[in-house]
This record gives sequence, structure tokens and C-alpha cells, in this order.
Amino acid sequence: MLYELLFPLRHDSEWLNFLNVLRYVPFRTIAATVSAMFLAFVLAPWFIRELQRKQIGQVVRADGPATHAVKSGTPTMGGSLILLCVLLPTILWCDLRNVFVWATTAVTAGYGVIGYLDDYLKIKLKNPRGVPGRYKLLGQFAIGGAVLSYAFLAKDHLPADWWDIRYNLSVPFLAFSKHPIVLPAWLYLPCAVLVVVWTSNAVNLTDGLDGLAIGPVMINAGTYLVWAYLAGATFGIAHVAQRFVVARYLDIPPIASAGELSIYCGAMVGAGIGFLWYNTYPAQVFMGDVGSLALGGGLGMCAVFTKNELLSAILGGVFFLEAVSVVVQVASFKLTGRRIFLMAPIHHHYEKKGWAEPKIIVRFWIISILLALFSLSSLKLR
Repeated sequence: MLYELLFPLRHDSEWLNFLNVLRYVPFRTIAATVSAMFLAFVLAPWFIRELQRKQIGQVVRADGPATHAVKSGTPTMGGSLILLCVLLPTILWCDLRNVFVWATTAVTAGYGVIGYLDDYLKIKLKNPRGVPGRYKLLGQFAIGGAVLSYAFLAKDHLPADWWDIRYNLSVPFLAFSKHPIVLPAWLYLPCAVLVVVWTSNAVNLTDGLDGLAIGPVMINAGTYLVWAYLAGATFGIAHVAQRFVVARYLDIPPIASAGELSIYCGAMVGAGIGFLWYNTYPAQVFMGDVGSLALGGGLGMCAVFTKNELLSAILGGVFFLEAVSVVVQVASFKLTGRRIFLMAPIHHHYEKKGWAEPKIIVRFWIISILLALFSLSSLKLR
């Protein structure tokens, strides 16, 4: 919104020439990050007091670790604040005509509504189950499917460079121009929706300890920020009538419009930092499903639009491991009557083994950082 309002004014008078800086994605990304962080730090104390006043507290699972009993009643639904701090700066600083930003924010907001309903029912009914899983999945597939269908099929509103490669899969550590996997639309679209829904629920399952989910969320968002910027970055070459396209040099998918997604990712990093200040152990506020489902959905959209659907399994390895641990636990119990882990998701397994909560959190953060560095190395190792 600020970009749309202020950038056209740069030629109105000489003293407004400084507004030309708004054309640069890095500047607007930094502005969105700082804006989101500032909003989170300023609003969080008031927001937490309001949650306490309205007695919007965490409902702890009866079968959960005994150490979680003290968490009962801690303000939850803090993800509502995260969403405000992500979406508002994104809208303020991005190009609102960009279909990638619009689609990603739409899924983020839509999944936030599903998470809000889930949290609301948990608090109102004092039942940790909330919305039945099949209805949550139905809502996630419906929203993700509708938005991605538009982003892949509305030819008149899509950039040409995206239209040409939209059904291509980029294979990690292989040159995109030489080794793309081209899928038919009927197969790619369901796979893309599945990536978004899987990532959303994987982040939701990870959100079980103080600060455990928001750390990897910020690390993943920061990595997608780099990928999105490089996918769209071009530079002028002095005395040469052409532009240097970074994506073609690195042999990654060249998508000029994807650069605007770095603004969204920057806002997620800034909002995450502000929220972590109050969510770190021992947490003063929990994210709730309203935050975890929405942020996971946003990360999934970034994976699809930067053509890192496959690499997202490595980058989001912590989320992937958490989700797989639940699938394996359920499958094993139903097939054999035995449990593989002491408790799923896997972070509870380590709690049951006696690991202190801060130790689990920090070690999962470290793993996430290492996976992010390994993923970023794919930019050159190909």
C-alpha cells in the first residue's frame, strides 16, 4: 500500500526523488521486516494482557508429559498477533499487483481462520481436540486448491516467465535448465496443494514446546527470502544494453515476479522475532493453531512459487520429521499394536526420555540452521 501510494510521487518534485528507493526489493524487504518486528514488540504486551483478561488459556492434553501441567491456562492464540504482524507489513510494502504475494497472503489468512476456529473450540469446550481433523484437512485442501488453481491457470493475470515453467519441478542440486521434471497439470496441481497442506500441518505438529516452532519458521522464511530474491533479481551491466539475470547464472528457476515474496518472508522473520521474545521458555503466550497452520501454509506457498517443492523437505526437515513421527506412530499402533516412540510428535519422545525442554528446543533450532545452510548450498552445488 505504501509502495503503491508513494512510489508514483517520486517524479512530482525534486525533493521526492528519494522515493525512488522503493523500487528496490531489498529496501522494501528490510522495511517489512523492521515494521513487523516493531508491531510485534509494541502490541504483544497489550495483546497478552487482553488474552489473560478474557481467560483465553491453553488446554493441555491429558495424555501429555507431566511437565506440561504448568502450561495450562497460559494465554494462547498468539498466532493472531503474528498474522497481523506478517500480513500488514506485507501489504504496506509489497507490489499489490503481484499474484504470488496475493496468493500467499490469501492462503496464510485462510489457514489462519481455520486455526482460529480450532483454537476457539478448544477453549470454549475445554477440549484439546478442537475441529475434527477431517474438517480441518477439507478446509485446507479447499483453500489451497482454489488459490493455487488461480495462480496456475489464470493466464491473463500471470507473468510469462512463470507460465512457461509453472509445472516444472526443480531437482535439488541439479541444474534447472538441464534437469527439470515437467509434470502434467492434473498431477502437478494436486502435488502442489499437498505440499502446502503437509507443511501447514507439519508446523502445527511441531508447535508443542515453548519457541520450538517459531525458530525453524523464521529460519525457513529467511531461506525462502534468499531464494525468492535470487529468482527475481536482475542487475544492469554498465555500457551493455542488457541485464544480468542472477537466476540464469545460478541455474535456478528464473521467476522475475517471485522477488516480491521476499517481502512476505521478511515480514514473517520480523514478526517471528517479536513473538519469540514472549514465546521463549518459559512462554508467556502460545502460538496456537491460528498461527502454526497459517505460517506453515505460507511457507508451503513459498516452496511452490520458488519451485523448491522437493528441497522444502530438506529445508523443513524438522517439520518433516515431526509429521513423519506422528504418521509412523499411528501406523505402527494400528498395524501391530505397538508404539515406535514413547510419545509423538517426536519432541515429546525426548521429553519422556528426560530431556529438558530448553535442550530439545535449542537442538532442534541448531538442526534447522544446519538444514538451511545445506539447502542454500544447492545454489552453487549443482
